[in-house]
Amino acid sequence: MTHKDHPQATENVLADLGFADAEELSAKAILAVKLNALIDKRSLSQIQAAHLTGMTQPKLSQVRRYKLQNISLERLMQALVSLDQHVEIVVRPARRAHPAGITVAA
Repeated sequence: MTHKDHPQATENVLADLGFADAEELSAKAILAVKLNALIDKRSLSQIQAAHLTGMTQPKLSQVRRYKLQNISLERLMQALVSLDQHVEIVVRPARRAHPAGITVAA
């Protein structure tokens, strides 16, 4: 049995897998999880949710299936606002404890 060098894992599995846009995809996924949870909590059909969020039903279907490559962060944030959520963006200097990057908390 031989020892293989493994790269150090980060907090972002998408970055570990080599996705160039890992931070953006992670942010989108977190917003989509919150959006999908709200849709489920309200027992909305895709057509009802699309109408409320201003999305087309096919776009909403992509969000429901976490196919987020063709959906912008802005669109996801607008959809959350349309479901009575407050979305806040905070910009601050990077520190050792919080290096430069994108973080989303929902």
